[in-house]
Amino acid sequence: MCNISLVPRLRPPHCADPKGINCQKADKLQLGVYFAALYILAVGTGGTKPNISTIGADQFDEFDPKEKLHKLSFFNWWMFGIFLGTLFANTVLVWIQDNVGWTLGYGLPTTGLAISILIFLAGTQFYRHRIPTGSPFTRMAQVIIASLRKWKVSVPSDPKELYELDLEEYAKNKKVRIDSTPSLRFLNKACVKTTSTNPWMLCPVTQVEETKQMLRMIPILIATFIPSTMIAQINTLFVKQGTTLNRRLGGFNIPPASLAAFVTLSMLISVILYDRYFMKIIRRWTNNPRGITLLQRMGIGMILHIVIMTVASLTEKYRLSVAKDHGLVQNAGQVPRSILLLLPQFVLMGVADAFLEVAKIEFFYDQAPESMKSLGTSYSMTTLGAGNFISSFLLSTVSRITKRDGNEWIQNNLNASHLDYYYAFFAVLNVLNIIFFLIMTKLYIYKAEISDSMVVLREELGGLKSKVTDEEATTT
Repeated sequence: MCNISLVPRLRPPHCADPKGINCQKADKLQLGVYFAALYILAVGTGGTKPNISTIGADQFDEFDPKEKLHKLSFFNWWMFGIFLGTLFANTVLVWIQDNVGWTLGYGLPTTGLAISILIFLAGTQFYRHRIPTGSPFTRMAQVIIASLRKWKVSVPSDPKELYELDLEEYAKNKKVRIDSTPSLRFLNKACVKTTSTNPWMLCPVTQVEETKQMLRMIPILIATFIPSTMIAQINTLFVKQGTTLNRRLGGFNIPPASLAAFVTLSMLISVILYDRYFMKIIRRWTNNPRGITLLQRMGIGMILHIVIMTVASLTEKYRLSVAKDHGLVQNAGQVPRSILLLLPQFVLMGVADAFLEVAKIEFFYDQAPESMKSLGTSYSMTTLGAGNFISSFLLSTVSRITKRDGNEWIQNNLNASHLDYYYAFFAVLNVLNIIFFLIMTKLYIYKAEISDSMVVLREELGGLKSKVTDEEATTT
C-alpha cells in the first residue's frame, strides 16, 4: 500500500472537487494494483492473526499453576494490544492521512510491520514451539470418512476395545492421549478395529476425540455470527450517523474516521477493569480462576448487544425527530446536536467487545485440542469473515425490500432514512441469537483439562475464601 502512494503512476490524478463528483477515475492498472494489495493484506492477515495469538498463548506452561494463572489473563492483554493499535490507527494515522498525506500515513504502519518482523525473528530461538502434526483438516476428514465407510459396524460397549496408540507413542511426540467419550457416538465407528489399518479406515481414539471437540464448537461458532455481523456493519453505521451531528468538541473537529476511537477507548478501559478488578472480585464468589466461564462471558457480551441496539434505535429516533423539527430531512443538513449524543452506544459497544470478543478468541483456543490450537483460533477469525458476508446480505436485502415498499430504511441521506427501524431489527436478531446461544451452551460439554493446574488454583481460591471468612468471624 505504501508503494502505491509513493509511485505517481499508480495514483489517480489529484481531484480539486471537495465532493469528489467531478474527478477522473482510476485506470485499470491503478485499480488492479490497489485491489491486489488489499487481497495480499487479507491473505497475510488470515495467516498471522490466528497464529500469533496461538503462539503467544503457547508460551505458558499448562502444568505450572502460576503460568496457567498468567495465561488466563493473556487474551485480555492480547486484545488490549490489538485495540491499542486500532486506537492509534483511528486517531493519529487518520489525522496524518488527512493533514499530511497518504504516503506518510501508509509509510508509518509499513515501518512498524518491518520492525515487528525483526523483533519476532530475533526472539524465535527463545519461544516454546509445538511439534507440527500435519493438517488438522486431513485428520478430521479421516475420522469422518472412516466413520461413514463403517456406518454398518457396531461400536463395542467397552471403550478399551477401540483402536488406540500406546502411551509411549504420544509421549514421544509430546502429545496428550484422550479417552473415548459417548458424545457424537457415530464417530467412534472410525476407531472400531477391522481388517484394514488404512488411516482413512481406522483412526485412534485420540484423533476421533479431537475431531469431536472441533465439531462440538461449531454451534457456538454459529452463535457468534450475528454479533460479528454487528461489528462489521453497525460500527460503520454509527460512524456515518455521527457525521450528521456536530462533531466539534472545544476547538477540535473530530474527523469522521476517528469516531470509532470512542468504541476502542471504551474497550481498552473495560479490559483493564475486567482483568485487574472484576476477575479478582468475582473469582472469590465463584471459586473459578477465570471469575466466570468463557461462555458466561460471551453471553454477557451478547446481552449487551441487545442493550446497544435498543439504545441506538431510541437515540436515532430522537435524532430523526430533531432533524424533522428543523426541516433537515430533505436537504441532509447537520442536525444541531452534539456527537456526544451517540456516546452511550459507543461506550457500550466497547464494553461488549471486552466481554464477547476477548472471550470468543480465548474460548476457541482453550477448547481446541492441543494439536489443533491454530484451527481453534481460526474459528474466531471465521466469525468475522462470516459476519461481513451476512452484513452485506442483510443490508442489501433490507434496502431492497423497504425500497420496494416505498419507505427505504437505509439511504445516503440518513435524515430521510429509518436507521431506528434497522437498529430495532438488529435488536430482535440479537434476542433470537442469544436464545439459540443459551440452548447450545446448555448442551455444550467443556473439554477436560490436560493438567491439574486449574484444580490447584481452585483449591488456592477455596483456601483464601475460607481464610477471609475465618478472619471476618474472628473480627465479629
